[in-house]
Parts: sequence; structure tokens; C-alpha cells
Amino acid sequence: MRTLVLNRPERRNSLSLTLLRELISTLAETAADTSVHAVVVRGEGPAFCAGHDLSEMTGCSLSTARELFDTCSELMMAIHLLPQPVIAQVHGIATAAGCQLVAACDLAVASDDARFGTPGVRIGLFCSTPMVEVSRAVGRKRALEMLLTGELIDAQTAADWGLVNRVVPRERLAQETLELAARITSASSHTLAIGKIAFYEQLDRALPDAYEHASAVMAANTVAPDAREGIDAFLSKREPHWRGRA
Repeated sequence: MRTLVLNRPERRNSLSLTLLRELISTLAETAADTSVHAVVVRGEGPAFCAGHDLSEMTGCSLSTARELFDTCSELMMAIHLLPQPVIAQVHGIATAAGCQLVAACDLAVASDDARFGTPGVRIGLFCSTPMVEVSRAVGRKRALEMLLTGELIDAQTAADWGLVNRVVPRERLAQETLELAARITSASSHTLAIGKIAFYEQLDRALPDAYEHASAVMAANTVAPDAREGIDAFLSKREPHWRGRA
């Protein structure tokens, strides 16, 4: 497992352009590293992530603003395209692009003190790019409530709405996240990669097209070495020995 730490605690781990690029580069390295079976993203200090660094946006040009948001979008897509599952470990606030980051991760574990929001509307900057991920995680009505009011929701509401998977006591956050990662990584890394990518590829397709795509993926998965090993191990009542991603 690899842990990525947002380490700008004095800025509530805001996503500067430099940090965004560092995360994209690290994810590219992680994607090629077959020894890494899962990724955890967490924040250092009192918050998970407060979104974009507003000090970088003061008086910026249109081209600079576009570069910033395009780079942020590139990061979110890198998470979706990463073969390894990504788990957000969330404490404190996750707002604006920080909330977007939580929604983009495949799974999320939140401490009971976590708060989530898309408050850009309150400073005249609608959270349009966070909207992409948040609306896909919680649905239209709930996303619009967050986006139009800018109000924060608590951790339990985030879990009820589907933004996070579970809420745990703050003192158990790291351990619960690691335990979830361990349960996932006990499976074949090759199978996890196939399944994760297929999930996102079928998600927004029409039902017949989704089934056609999923059938092709599952057929290819069936004849892969790890699937053959897993089926044989199950029938033989023994533990499988995974080859993993080559």
C-alpha cells in the first residue's frame, strides 16, 4: 500500500498548482508500480483539504485560471484511471476541491469530526469542477443543495448521502482505513485493476451498452491467470496464490 500525504497544514492542505502536479506525477509512478496494491490519501494537520489555494487565484489571468482547473481535473481523472483502488482518509474539513477529491476517490473513510462542503458560491466562485465529482457521488438534488447553499454537511450526513463509505471515531480513523485497504488488497491486484477500470467505463453507458462492455471484460477476466488460479483454489478448498499485475 502507498500513502499520499497532503502536507501543507498551515494552508489546510489547499491544492496549489505545485501540489496538484506533484500528486499527478506520484500517481503516474504508482500506476506503473505493480508492488502497490492500494493507495490511501490523507491530510496532515487539522484538515483533510480546504480546496484550491485562493492566494494563487487573486488577480490571476483567464489562462492561469484555466491551467489551474485543467490541472485539477487531470488529477481527478488520474485517480479514476489508476489501476489501484484509492481510499480517502478524511478528518477535519474537506471543502470545494477537497470535497471533490474525496468524491473522486474510489472509497472514503471519515472521522466523526469531518465536515464536507462546496462553499464557493459564498465567495462568488461557484464550485463547478467539484460539482462534477460530487454530483456523481450524491445525486442531483443533494449535490445542488450543497452547491447552491454552500453549507457544510457533517460526516454522518456524508455517509447517508454516499459521499463517504463509513464514519469512525477520530482515534480509529487511520486503523479503520488500513483495515479496509487490507481487505481489498487480499484480492488479486490484476483483478482489482480490471474491476475498477470497468466500473467507471460502464457507469454512464446506456444499459445494453454497459452489459455488452461488462460481458467482454468479464470474459477476458475469466481466462486470465489469476481468475483461473482463484477458481481452481476455490474448488480445491485452498488459498489462492495470485500472480497479480505483470
